[in-house]
Amino acid sequence: MRGKSIMFVGDSLGRNQWESLICMIYADVPQSQTQLVRGEQLSTFRFLDYGVTISFYKAPFLVEVDVVQGKRVLKLEEIDGNGDVWRNADILSFNSGHWWTHQGSLQGWDYIELGGKYYQEMDRLAAMERGLKTWANWVEKNIDKSKTKVFFLGISPSHTNPNEWSSGVTTITSKNCYGETAPISGTGTSYPGVYPEQMKVIDMVIREMNYPVYLLDITMLSAYRKDGHPSVYSGDLSPQQRANPSYSDCSHWCLPGLPDTWNELFYTTLFY
Repeated sequence: MRGKSIMFVGDSLGRNQWESLICMIYADVPQSQTQLVRGEQLSTFRFLDYGVTISFYKAPFLVEVDVVQGKRVLKLEEIDGNGDVWRNADILSFNSGHWWTHQGSLQGWDYIELGGKYYQEMDRLAAMERGLKTWANWVEKNIDKSKTKVFFLGISPSHTNPNEWSSGVTTITSKNCYGETAPISGTGTSYPGVYPEQMKVIDMVIREMNYPVYLLDITMLSAYRKDGHPSVYSGDLSPQQRANPSYSDCSHWCLPGLPDTWNELFYTTLFY
């Protein structure tokens, strides 16, 4: 990888994987000179002795969100502004999914633009499918498969509903991942919980592509790790907030932790 670049593109779960990979590499070369440049949208970490660049580009929908007359417009058919930053990377790892289903104050847009028309609401999975097809078309037209490897990270599951893993065997005492200290037990072939609908969209779009995109399907293995989230130890919470399970972060992952396993699989697919 000397002299090459890796770029993660997507939401904060992609950032989680980016941070994990940097830490794993640094643990092996702690004497290497490094440089970190953080930006609002693009952050870059360099291992200067090796000329290796590992970046994260924030684009939760992959397609563009523009502000028009003070309103956020999710443009399902526009991606070039983001894509200009991605096109020169040697390895690209994309992810998208969680932001498409956010509601209320967490929703990432005010209007959706499609076919020159504006919508305040739309079927979320249909919107995601249209946005990912715009991404797929961009990859087909702009990325040279002889030079660049492209990955897509599967949906990282959240653990906010104990009913998904209790199966009635134990009394539910928590409302989310708070206080969980062990993975979900069992080694069956069925998914432990509600399978993310977004994964069906991702799988369908990638299967229809001519470009060989590698789907890093970490969804099921991650679903067992209800114990792997930061819970109330994420961010700057007061002691009072940390005593309240409702403040738990059950979407992101502790580091060291599960994203290290994602990166072991990522590494294996790259070099073996």
